[in-house]
Amino acid sequence: MSLAIMGSPGPATISLVAAGSAFGVRRSVPYVLGIIIGTVAVLVAVATGITAALLAVPAIGSVLIWISAAYILWLAYHIATAPPLSEPITTSGAFSLAGGALLGVANPKAWLGIAAVFASAHVAAAATADATAKVALLIAMIVVICTTWLVAGRAIAPLLREPRRARLVNAALAVGLVAATTLAVLH
Repeated sequence: MSLAIMGSPGPATISLVAAGSAFGVRRSVPYVLGIIIGTVAVLVAVATGITAALLAVPAIGSVLIWISAAYILWLAYHIATAPPLSEPITTSGAFSLAGGALLGVANPKAWLGIAAVFASAHVAAAATADATAKVALLIAMIVVICTTWLVAGRAIAPLLREPRRARLVNAALAVGLVAATTLAVLH
């Protein structure tokens, strides 16, 4: 179940496809590392109970959702308006280490998915062993899933050389990013 939740299309995975197709794997390494760092920060916040403490103050949850939505809309705009790969592409701040870390933390699907894993069945009898096993497993999954989506983006790059098709794919990725975020927030 955790693989399906964590690996399904969402804000981070869709943006990794966009980064991989636009910049390739090597130039996207800082971005994927940022997403991994941000998502691991979410994992630590959920595992240690920080999330429960923050969400006990209702105003904080609303502010965090609005900040997340604003960032994801900004990222979707950059994806939708990216030039075709036949044109020169300069590195965008949206696909930087800091941008990836921000998306990792702002990704509502990550919060929901990780919380679902921690609320689900136990993998060990003792609470500490259970949490440790889940953290180790989820970190490994985060790295594999993010890397896989980045490589998938690189694999579709040849499809994005023709300007019309590139605009359609970029628009579809942007719409998918917003839709996945909306579904995660409304869940």
